[in-house]
Amino acid sequence: MTFSRSVHSFPLTILFLGIFISSGFSQVVFKQNIRGTVVDKASQFPLSGVNVILIGSDSQHGTITNDQGEFRFEGIVIGRYDLQVSYVGYNAVTTPGIELTSAKEMVLEIEMEEKVLTLDEVTVKAYSRKDRPINEMATVSARSFTVEETNRYPGSYGDPARMAANYAGVMTARDNRNDIVIRGNSSIGLLWRLDGIEIPNPNHFGASGTTGGPISILNNNLLTNSDFYTGAFPAEYGNALAGVFDLKMRFGNNEKREHWGQLGWNGIEFGTEGPFSKDSKASYLFSYRYSIVSIIEKLGVTLEEAAEYQDLTLKINLPNTRAGSFSVIGMGGLSHIDIWDSDKDQSDWSFDDSGEDLTNGSDIGVIGLTHTHFIKNKTRLKTTASIMGSRVETRIDTFTVSNPDPFIWAGEQSSETKYSFTSQLTRKINARNTLVLGGMYDIYQTSFTDSQYYHGNYRLDTDAEGNLSLIRAFTQWQHKFTDRLSSSMGVHYQYLTFNGSWSLEPRVGITWEFITNQSINLGYGLHSQIQPRLFYFVLSPQPDGSYVQSNRNLEMSKSHQVILGYDYLLNENLRLKIETYYQKLFNIPVQPKNPAYSLLNTGAEYFIERQDSLVNEGTGENYGVELTFERFLSNNYYFLITASLFNSTYEGYDGIKRNSAFNGNYVLNAIGGYELIFPNRKDIAFNFGLKATWAGGVPYVPYDVEETVRLGEIVLDWDRAFESRRKDYIRVSLRLGIKRNRPKFDMETAMDFQYRTNYTTVFLERIDVNTGEIHKNYKMGFYPMATWKIQF
Repeated sequence: MTFSRSVHSFPLTILFLGIFISSGFSQVVFKQNIRGTVVDKASQFPLSGVNVILIGSDSQHGTITNDQGEFRFEGIVIGRYDLQVSYVGYNAVTTPGIELTSAKEMVLEIEMEEKVLTLDEVTVKAYSRKDRPINEMATVSARSFTVEETNRYPGSYGDPARMAANYAGVMTARDNRNDIVIRGNSSIGLLWRLDGIEIPNPNHFGASGTTGGPISILNNNLLTNSDFYTGAFPAEYGNALAGVFDLKMRFGNNEKREHWGQLGWNGIEFGTEGPFSKDSKASYLFSYRYSIVSIIEKLGVTLEEAAEYQDLTLKINLPNTRAGSFSVIGMGGLSHIDIWDSDKDQSDWSFDDSGEDLTNGSDIGVIGLTHTHFIKNKTRLKTTASIMGSRVETRIDTFTVSNPDPFIWAGEQSSETKYSFTSQLTRKINARNTLVLGGMYDIYQTSFTDSQYYHGNYRLDTDAEGNLSLIRAFTQWQHKFTDRLSSSMGVHYQYLTFNGSWSLEPRVGITWEFITNQSINLGYGLHSQIQPRLFYFVLSPQPDGSYVQSNRNLEMSKSHQVILGYDYLLNENLRLKIETYYQKLFNIPVQPKNPAYSLLNTGAEYFIERQDSLVNEGTGENYGVELTFERFLSNNYYFLITASLFNSTYEGYDGIKRNSAFNGNYVLNAIGGYELIFPNRKDIAFNFGLKATWAGGVPYVPYDVEETVRLGEIVLDWDRAFESRRKDYIRVSLRLGIKRNRPKFDMETAMDFQYRTNYTTVFLERIDVNTGEIHKNYKMGFYPMATWKIQF
């Protein structure tokens, strides 16, 4: 599906800029508060008496934490600051580049790692490791990212998935969606988590079984620092082959009510946060967004292919009650689009003499309750109960010049409800050892129905309602031999009650800092994933006209992953990282009647094709080397250069090794940015960012033109599967932004411009079944987008 936005984005850019400039430029000194909490990283227990120093360009402030681990700086002049935290027996922590604005308090949570050995006579200077993930059990292929990065990187649009496409080993599956391919794996192998809750596809217009979409439901204004994994992840993560997005929502301000509004082509948004009362530490955080094209159409303006959507996100935090701490998160999204050729001139139809009318809608919702209880100060029990649901409905009608009345060609009605219960016990035994135990129980209630007109009759692909349960348990143990040598070991177990398939998965990782700020990291993991749930209910037609569910006994797909990495923090802001990896995939569903087919290639298109009569006899192989050279934001500039060389192949039922659908072989990203702040004008800042991407063209299955015309339906040439490649993909993105602080509010205007050079990306390719002519659509050439945000 397409989204006609670029035509209307440039006028909005000029409008936002005009609104911003009209606010005036008088100079005033603005002040704001910085406060937060310091906790032990393993146990999450508050630390009292911690030294906290705030360092700015022309000022320095100091304080210590109270009995609740809280610190506070009041009346701080706005600008960027570094926060240094130190405590006896713990590694020092530096949080650089904190941006303090006039309208919003800065509320931080700092985690400190206890030392194994305390040296009284020798002082060793070590830089703060800003490159390390939040989860200390992760040793390889993991990194944390900040919310500011998702806003700062050109072309990210505040979307964590699009931002992650800049990292080594990652590429996008399609240019107009945010499905991401990690190390040649299918995008359906990605796991999304939000505050420890596994969530369905968090995107508008997401198809059944996919993990991406054109517009993210995740609201960047509500997220905080999070982790992203690209392989051999710790034992607490399961049911994923490719990677994990472990996102975390921040708490609402529990002392002061604050609000924000945002306007851009992604929608119009309003958010609010604050305490429930002055005497309570409980807080709320809430945001609602509505598509701007819906507003434009309600004003009487007709837009082609207008995407209508709305979403809501919330978090309620009830800390330190007698029964422990409670939090509630909720996220939901509704989306709908009509793409009707029947409303267009014939010259704009999908084909010369025929057209399609497509109607699509998708909804998701998640609500979860988490309870955290400390058993003394070294043991934490965290329990979560959640309910989530999703729905997809699609209808495609076709018509021709000779038969202008739309005819129902295909349709889908799918829904799924998941009830989930998880519990995790974390025990910090001592400075050397931390043990984590956990269990998860998921119940799925599914309903899948879809059909397609085929040879004069409607053929059912799925038509079933069913339940299945997934039971999981894990344990992981971190042992620190010294402050420079540590290991993480664990086991993950999962069992699918639907057909009795199971997997026992060992995980191990080692980190050795053999020289100060230089480390070697090794990781291994066996990972497994159940098949997209709709595949278990795919129908196989029988000679007598009946159907059977031929995929019910499919086992889990599995992958051995080995990773070796070298990490060098040249100074506190400059990082070099090299990783090499090997993945062996097995138990992959393939199809005897189409020996070149493999489920490993699923996820390259909008919708997942339902395939019947699959068997777990396929394999795959991914290997490569990745380079990351990064400068974190400091002295007003940053850059990120990543390079990936890789090979991704698979074997179908015939045992022939072929390129996978994601085997582009190489990806190069270069990003840089600068923040211009005048010494005597801290109330205003200009931001510039530039990004360039060059990626190898991906293989594809060509059309069998002769058979397509003869049969009057699309036929692919599987004898030449994935031999041909698309052109190399080249994209340049530019970001321009202005931030302005006023006495009781601040504003930000940003303009993103993207250009796909030389039309290297095929937006949509279709074949006319009557003539055999192949139509290629290159709609995504120049693409501007503007956003205006106010906080008050």
